[in-house]
Amino acid sequence: MMFLDAPTVRQLLSIETCIHAVERAFRLHGEGKAPQPGVLSVHAEHGTFHIKAGTLALGRHYFVAKTNANFPGNVERHGLPTIQGVIALFDAERGTPLAILDSREITSLRTGAATAVAAKYLARENASIVAICGCGVQARTQVAAVAAVRKLTRVNAFDRNRESATRFAREMANELGIEVRAASDFSTAARESDICITCTPSRKAILGAGDVSVGAFVAGVGADNPDKQELDPALLARSAVIVDILDQAVTSGDLHHAIAAGVMTREDVRAELGAVVAGKKKGRLHDDEIVIFDSTGTALQDVAAAAAVYERAVAEGGGTI
Repeated sequence: MMFLDAPTVRQLLSIETCIHAVERAFRLHGEGKAPQPGVLSVHAEHGTFHIKAGTLALGRHYFVAKTNANFPGNVERHGLPTIQGVIALFDAERGTPLAILDSREITSLRTGAATAVAAKYLARENASIVAICGCGVQARTQVAAVAAVRKLTRVNAFDRNRESATRFAREMANELGIEVRAASDFSTAARESDICITCTPSRKAILGAGDVSVGAFVAGVGADNPDKQELDPALLARSAVIVDILDQAVTSGDLHHAIAAGVMTREDVRAELGAVVAGKKKGRLHDDEIVIFDSTGTALQDVAAAAAVYERAVAEGGGTI
């Protein structure tokens, strides 16, 4: 059994490869060729453990079980990352364990890749300005991933910690070769942008119905459990809503809060992203509508990304056996 640590995963999985793998996973799901993934959450005193499992036939049939610990106070309390975990990759035809992979890099990359796939199908073709709220590790992946599918000209970056936003702006400008500004107000930044991304641990709405420009694409990334919320229910109610996995979104995504507020039902959701990628359902209908991608994170993304890392590791003789 192979062990693939974080540096190895980072070396073997480019954002472009991950986007391709995740797009394939969503297409298989949309075509009805992937069983529904499973999810389980267990709360601890200072955080939550998320367990996600899924299987995909990718030439070879793979199964993944991912256990992630999400402890928001880790950085301040212990100098440790907020998210830590492992992925167990199996041969799904024989039940043979193939690899244990550090999950932090894969989680970050596959989450950014899902936003990129959604932006590819749901953002306007000429979308070029991004507003992002939350300037941590995930934000870097989000912007880099979207830059792989849309020709960006500017990024407006906001974080409650002004220093974090300033550092993010400087580093991402160097990485992407475009203008990246540290914004003093997210609502203003969002109204000036074609694409809005929220990737925070917020427990209340930070993007309202009046904060989004006509025709914008919005990706709500942070609400991955029932207690988290980033998008105002009124914003979802006036927009076309696309979700990754409907059963997850109605219980843990921003959609969950819109349903609880009585402004939406699950029947109001336009489509799952897989159905859009597979061509089974429409995503954006016209340039003037606001389209929201409610991203709760699915094990299918983890299977696709982990398999891509494992197959390259085998081909290059990498990893620890």
